[in-house]
Formats: sequence, C-alpha cells, structure tokens
Amino acid sequence: MLVGHFSTALVANQKVPAGSLLFFLVISQLQDILWTLLHYLGLEVTTPTDVLDTTLQGMTVDMLYSHDLMPQIFWMAVAFLLGKLLFKSNKVGVTAAIVVFGHFVLDLVSGHPHHVFGADSIDISLGLYASNAYLAVGIEAVFTAVVMAYFFSQESKNGIQRTGINRKSIIALFIFGIVFMLFIATTSVRDWFGIPAFDLGFATTMPNLIFTYAAILLCLLYLVPKKTVSLERH
Repeated sequence: MLVGHFSTALVANQKVPAGSLLFFLVISQLQDILWTLLHYLGLEVTTPTDVLDTTLQGMTVDMLYSHDLMPQIFWMAVAFLLGKLLFKSNKVGVTAAIVVFGHFVLDLVSGHPHHVFGADSIDISLGLYASNAYLAVGIEAVFTAVVMAYFFSQESKNGIQRTGINRKSIIALFIFGIVFMLFIATTSVRDWFGIPAFDLGFATTMPNLIFTYAAILLCLLYLVPKKTVSLERH
C-alpha cells in the first residue's frame, strides 16, 4: 500500500494528539523508509531501476529486513521507543507500534510478497502486486475510503470544521495516490506513451519513489492542520 498507510497516520494522530502528525506520518511508512535505505545499502535491491519501466506487477524486491515477519518485532519496539522518548508518553509509543504492525498486516493483503524471514521461508502474503495488481489497488482504495470516512466523521463529532476546499484537497490527494497506482499497475509509463529506451540520468526508481512519498507527506502536513474547532464543544 501507499496512501492507505498515510490514512492510518491521520487516525492515529486524531486518537492520540499527544504525538504529532509528522511523527505518525513517518511511522506509518517506517517499513517503506527502511526499504529505500536498505536498497541503497544493497540489502533489498529493487528492480527495474528505470522508473519509466516500473509497474506494480513488474517490480521485484526481497524485503527481508524491512517487511518480513520476524523483523517486525524489532521495528515495533523501535516505534514504541521513539514515541515514548520523543513525546514522553507510553500511549504514543504503543500507538506507534500498532501503526507499524498495521502497515505489515495491510501489506500482506495488498502489496509485494512477504515471508516469515527470507524468500526461502513460508510466504505469508497474498502477493497481489505480482498476481493481481488491480485487485491490490482496489483493496487499497476501499480501505482508504473507509478510513478517511471514519476520520472525517470523528472530526465532525468532535466539533472540528473544515472548509469544503480543504476537505476536497485532502480527499483529492488520496485519490491521486490510488489513480497513480492504477496507472502503473501493469503498464509502465514507457509503454503507455511509447517512450523509447534511453537514459535520462534522473529517472531511477527509488529516488522517484522517495519523492512521491515525501510530496504526499508534505501535502498532508500542510492540509490536515487547517481546521477549526467549534466553540460549542468547549
């Protein structure tokens, strides 16, 4: 998943405001951040290298350390300690650990293959990116819609008001993420537009993936705090 994980961060921050939106957004993508770092360390090398050739179905990576089952115990502990130390709150730490575990569970349903520990161990995921990328994106779309509907309904109950433009902008950001994934589910940008094979120098997969994550995170950091609280609630 991509935007589906970001939606869980909004709910986590809503339920545990003692943390911060930035913290929960980063924690919601902890495994994917680790994946990018491990890619450059040569431990979870991702192909194809050219982003113009990349599709969800055709992307291959053994996410041994970032996404397999056994390392999740360690990453959950890291998330807990970060929450506890940064915000002096066990509740923030526990919530962060739950968000990390949620990322793992969601990826089992809609994501790349995940194993107990290593490609030679038991495959515990559906691996829908490889077997049915459109179904994977469809599941993410439904999940994201449900979570965002809950998020906005809880805001209304808590007397939080948003302008129509603000709410639509947040929704549009999540829709963009889903549409983008549908666009490259089984057909690459090169195939969509008939782009000849040549090296642009900057069109490598991981930097562009990092840019996409960062852009969504920054947009959410800008849009989500723009709200007002009704005086009737005080």
